Amino acid sequence: ERRLAYAVYMLVGEAEHWWRGTHHMLTARGVVVDWECFRRMFLEKYFLESVRHAKEAEFMRLHQEGMTISE
Repeated sequence: ERRLAYAVYMLVGEAEHWWRGTHHMLTARGVVVDWECFRRMFLEKYFLESVRHAKEAEFMRLHQEGMTISE
């Protein structure tokens, strides 16, 4: 997928090193590495679940011209 290729291309430093090792480990186990696999692994590594929930809640509280995001 393009998303996966682009995301991996954008990784630098420690994140790039982490992904190379993680990708090697996953493929050695026979895991199909697609966008959803990368996304899940990346979020688990770099964003605590509590922070993700807080950011999601913050996003849903945003307003634009008197309307909420859900509207």
